[in-house]
Amino acid sequence: MKAFSADMKMADLVEANYHLLAVLSRLGIEGGFGERTVRETCEKNHLDPDTFILICEVYSSADYVPSETILRDGHVDDILRYLHQSHDYYLNNALVMIASAIEDLIKPCTEAQQAVIWKFFSDYKVELDKHFAYEEGQVIPYVQSLLLGKATPGFSIDKFEENHSDIDEKLSDLKNLILKSLPYGCDDRLRVRLLNYIFALQHDLSSHTCIEDNILVPMVRLIENPGRHSAKTAPAAAPAQPGQDALSDREIEILVSVAQGLLNKEIADRHNISINTVITHRKNITRKIGIKTVAGLTVYAILNGYVDINSVK
Repeated sequence: MKAFSADMKMADLVEANYHLLAVLSRLGIEGGFGERTVRETCEKNHLDPDTFILICEVYSSADYVPSETILRDGHVDDILRYLHQSHDYYLNNALVMIASAIEDLIKPCTEAQQAVIWKFFSDYKVELDKHFAYEEGQVIPYVQSLLLGKATPGFSIDKFEENHSDIDEKLSDLKNLILKSLPYGCDDRLRVRLLNYIFALQHDLSSHTCIEDNILVPMVRLIENPGRHSAKTAPAAAPAQPGQDALSDREIEILVSVAQGLLNKEIADRHNISINTVITHRKNITRKIGIKTVAGLTVYAILNGYVDINSVK
């Protein structure tokens, strides 16, 4: 991928990675920038061009880790501006489009199937809303106060990092449920439309998390203590991809127990096996079907007829 710079034309930057149109939109940069460079466009929109390039680099590559010098020179207020506008887009645009696409797709499904899909999606929306409410109500005001030289007792950016939850896991489960488990009677054109929305949101949320982890946290850490190093760890390895082999009879039994709300110890007692064996079966189930959360596994079990919805707690 072509390296980004503040002196390249803005049109060339978008050509290098069209996903960056989302970054432009959230920072208030409108189209029609003609032959202007990134620097000229940013200055016109009251943005620091080097911070803008930093956002674009991290948004484009999860492996990109900025140097401490770049972090010290960055403008935190521009990062906050981007993150705030991203929160608004996710809640009021992306999830609205996904909800509408789900409604159209699942019309041929039974009432029970529709109910479990809607509950799973609704629970995910609540989780995402809480995640962003914490950032809007705690993290962003904290950083803004820090920039003004005001202390916030009992809070630090390290505390945010420790409680920074994974907002991608349930979305990944929803994607796999739609891709693999909805009945064949569903209109495949509508399925593809919904999957496109989910894949786009998943990519965007992943980039959003990278910007928080690779820019915001280390940048604020340096503001809190200018003599401290950013202490950035290496990016985590990519998760294993789901396999193609079918669930065994024993794995289906374990899946049903999980869907019925049993804990690992209870599952072990029911099937007269060890807890370690239960854990191994659950890992194999996740590897095979690509679904990690208990809620996602429950929906999968219902949609595939392994368990009746009335037997689920």
